[in-house]
Amino acid sequence: MTVLVTGASGMLGRAVATEVVLQASTEATRGETVRTFQRGESGLSGVVPGVTDARGSLTDRARVRAAVEGVDAVIHLAAKVSMAGRPEDFDAVNVEGTRTLLEEARAAGVSRFVMVSSPSVAHAGLSVVGDDALPADPERARGEYARSKAEAELLALAADEPGFAVVAVRPHIVWGPGDTQLIERIVERSRRGRLPLLSGGLALIDTTYIDNATTAIVAALNRVEAVHGQSYVITNGEPRTVAELLGGICRAAGVPGPRFSVPAPLAREAGGLIERVWNLRAHDDEPPMTRFLAEQLSTSHWYDQRRTRHDLQWRPRVSLDDGLARLAEWYGVGGQREDGQRSGCRADDCRLFWVAGRSTHPPN
Repeated sequence: MTVLVTGASGMLGRAVATEVVLQASTEATRGETVRTFQRGESGLSGVVPGVTDARGSLTDRARVRAAVEGVDAVIHLAAKVSMAGRPEDFDAVNVEGTRTLLEEARAAGVSRFVMVSSPSVAHAGLSVVGDDALPADPERARGEYARSKAEAELLALAADEPGFAVVAVRPHIVWGPGDTQLIERIVERSRRGRLPLLSGGLALIDTTYIDNATTAIVAALNRVEAVHGQSYVITNGEPRTVAELLGGICRAAGVPGPRFSVPAPLAREAGGLIERVWNLRAHDDEPPMTRFLAEQLSTSHWYDQRRTRHDLQWRPRVSLDDGLARLAEWYGVGGQREDGQRSGCRADDCRLFWVAGRSTHPPN
């Protein structure tokens, strides 16, 4: 079987592509190969046996058509991810790009399609306390990323039909060693003394360690024919307060934790203003605050995982505390190698090295 993984240049996509190969190499009856599709290089082709790159953009139908040729299953992670930007830019990649991929995948005879979405597609800015996966709602989603991903998820689920099984999975706040999207930003802002808590950081939130998000997505691929047409939120199932979570990340990285608090209503208003001003000009980096980010940091959002675990026949492998310990190892808090480099390796790199035959035992 050949599996196409889109967006494999990102941390999660790269880890998912590696996990597919990892499972194939440990199960004698399976022989998956992986084709990755992204604008740049995945870093896996030529390193992990069975992985090849197909470079291109979701906005280029000809490249998409070539990427799905001869493919049996698709795991779709590629997306425009940002807290700010023009609506048309999000639509071009997240909505129309997904539409193109679905159309070309069906035409090519693909039988299984995993849509990697986000819990933000059903988040209207209020607290989420023990909910299951609610329907995607583009009209109420907060921000252009969430709105466009909600539309993309609805497109994907609407394409579910006999012979083309589609399932949507929503990993919630994925993090881990080597993460440049969340962890690195938290650490950098802490170093600069610009990491506040909102209203004391008392909101209770859940997150997903990278290894757990990876194995859950591959579990969805394996179970898609039994669970097609449905959406699932993926988390560690270990809610913590924002203050506890940010404090743990900062300790793991060896930087000071949050040292001041800002009233949440003030942060939301300021975030909305910053976002509007930010969108007036093109930027290469992210705004320091948006209304959506302020809402995420000041409202509880944790999810009931019973249906996810039962239907996908999956459970997290790495606890939150173990994940923080791995993060500390990555940053060298627990010690450094003789050459002065940080000890440990990224979760996806550890898997990559084992698949490539560079280690004698697989990672947990």
